Amino acid sequence: MFDLFSGLDVWVGISLVLALAFVLAFEFINGFHDTANAVATVIYTKAMSPYRAVILSGIFNFLGVLLGGVGVAYAIVHLLPVELLINVNTGHGLAMVFSLLAAAITWNLGTWYFGIPASSSHTLIGSILGVGLANALINGVPVADGINWGKAIDIGLSLIFSPLAGFIVAGALLIGLKWLYPLSKMHKTPETRRDVDEKKHPPFWNRLVLVISAMTVSFVHGSNDGQKGIGLIMLVLIGIVPAKFVLDLNSTTYQIERTRDAAIHLQQFYNRHSDTLGEMLALGKAGEADMPDLYRCEPKQTEATLKGLLGDLHGVSSYNDLNDDERVQVRRYLLCLDDTAKKVGKLSELPSREKADLEKLRKDLTSTTEYAPFWVIIAVALALGIGTMVGWKRVVLTVGEKIGKQGMTYAQGIAAQLTATAAIGMANIYSLPVSTTHVLSSGVAGTMVANRSGLQGSTIRNILMAWVLTLPVSIALSAGLFWLSSRFIG
Repeated sequence: MFDLFSGLDVWVGISLVLALAFVLAFEFINGFHDTANAVATVIYTKAMSPYRAVILSGIFNFLGVLLGGVGVAYAIVHLLPVELLINVNTGHGLAMVFSLLAAAITWNLGTWYFGIPASSSHTLIGSILGVGLANALINGVPVADGINWGKAIDIGLSLIFSPLAGFIVAGALLIGLKWLYPLSKMHKTPETRRDVDEKKHPPFWNRLVLVISAMTVSFVHGSNDGQKGIGLIMLVLIGIVPAKFVLDLNSTTYQIERTRDAAIHLQQFYNRHSDTLGEMLALGKAGEADMPDLYRCEPKQTEATLKGLLGDLHGVSSYNDLNDDERVQVRRYLLCLDDTAKKVGKLSELPSREKADLEKLRKDLTSTTEYAPFWVIIAVALALGIGTMVGWKRVVLTVGEKIGKQGMTYAQGIAAQLTATAAIGMANIYSLPVSTTHVLSSGVAGTMVANRSGLQGSTIRNILMAWVLTLPVSIALSAGLFWLSSRFIG
């Protein structure tokens, strides 16, 4: 880990430390901001004591980050346009990272202070979009090309529909529980349980399900939200010390050969479909690859890019054999080829089977660029896990008592937590970032409606206002900060 500081100017080294500290601070805040939702029901229903719940939740968040992979991490990274990713230098890397993190942390702390279950995912994504849009305006690029709109739309839809699904599914699950077990004690609130049964805790089986489902929510939260922190750290490392992190320097000879083979097969794939792709890719008309002077990845440069990549990787058994400029160049080639392959994969003329083959080639092509060092994963896991153990009280009170007009029953807690686990788990499978806050809060709201308890208008208005304002505010904040910092650096 510490060798990443070797050869750096003092100010770059200090900036790197500060940037990493900002990311870990964001994850720490995410821990007590978002994870409060994971333990809200289990604390409110007295299934676990608060401190035992948050400690166990912290542990399961840690494990979720550790075992979650990096799919969601790079879904976040690729919200930025490929042109910004391949042309970033140290100065712009610093401006980009500090702008988006400062915006995200400011909004997260503000909503936490007022006890509003706002979404860290929305905040982070809005901050990244703001940087991409500001970069487009600064460099005279069309706003439509300022961010990866395809990826942004996919993520936006997941953020919109996951809470709606949470509301409907949790409500339906509660109705099912009431139909199957109409006389069960699971339909009592903690207050009713205490006053009528003179018991402090839920019935044993209800308590067990509440505890297990709370820990699974914590685990999937760690694997989803923790990956966002991993993606941010990789943006920091690639932006500030690109030569050491644009490629996985621990890649084996086999992995490098697999990347090279993917490029060869990609070339063969395009040649097989020359009738369809010939004009789009300018097949047979390639000049020399000249990537450093290109701001945008141009599909008509595909043959030249493939030639340049295969030339740079010829005879290479370790990325350590490449000099700093060659590593940056290879990553440019790989990202541009991946970007073009994504565009080709969307063509209606290609059969579904061919598109599936192209997707496999893309994964092989980027396997040594989409990675995270183990120390990054551990650092994010610790920050998220420790953050979980503090600052949870404000949001727990909102989720437990201020969403519905009546207190939450054990069955409502179970339905909301099982729904959140399923929704976030599915998002992890498809590498889509979702909001634990919105899924769980909407699940609780759905159970309140299904239970005919009614909703508290003021709380729902605050949550919806945060939901609506998070994206535009975080976009505006990060865009403004990036513009100011770019002027200072420039």
